[in-house]
Amino acid sequence: MNPTGLLAFVLLAGSASAKTVFSALSVNGVDQGHGVGIRVPTSNTAVTDVTSPNMVCNTNFISPVSQTVIPVAAGSQVTAQFHKTSAGYVGNDPADPLDPTNKGPIIAYLAAVPSATQSDVTGLKWFKIWQDGLSSTTHQWGSDKLYINKGNATFTIPACVAPGQYLLRVEAVALQDAKTYPGAQFYMSCAQLAISGNSATAKAPATVSFPGAYKSSDPGVLTNIWGLTDYTPPGPAVFTC
Repeated sequence: MNPTGLLAFVLLAGSASAKTVFSALSVNGVDQGHGVGIRVPTSNTAVTDVTSPNMVCNTNFISPVSQTVIPVAAGSQVTAQFHKTSAGYVGNDPADPLDPTNKGPIIAYLAAVPSATQSDVTGLKWFKIWQDGLSSTTHQWGSDKLYINKGNATFTIPACVAPGQYLLRVEAVALQDAKTYPGAQFYMSCAQLAISGNSATAKAPATVSFPGAYKSSDPGVLTNIWGLTDYTPPGPAVFTC
């Protein structure tokens, strides 16, 4: 095989799967610990069917599932920590937190729940609070920044969120194989939060459901990213105060 062909083969093989897991959370710079307050899937296998119930919080969680509910004040900065496997950081690996040849957005949602530790996640109403897609100036993807930042995706819990218990769903989407469906790869976990704030200033966000928020034909799901200069992540607009 000639060098050009070999390089193409390596890039193609490397693009097969992003393999990443959201397994820890920091609040205002304070690490809560690996798997603490997070429903961590045992596998780093992608969800590729946007109609699957596994699109909510993933499936087959490490047992026992953490019963910790992480306290967070509305307006706080949180950091979702991704690594290649469910074990978290296990040493130097050029494909940790994900293979750098994989490209796509990082997205975060919240859903109010009666109890953040409840096992039933069907029928929840989710609203998007943050996304990092494709920069029109640097041409970096959210996944590029996740890799550069050693698996850390940092964003703010909106200050106008009503106090209560929530699930925080953070996902990495890999689009290198998204020219056909199913091709996009979704890697998500849910963190269990107790958000404190001022109910008098809270705003009610528009919500979506999982599954249902993404369609197989959505341009954020079905796309050819090679040479792409403009991209909108799937799902609704980001909720703002």
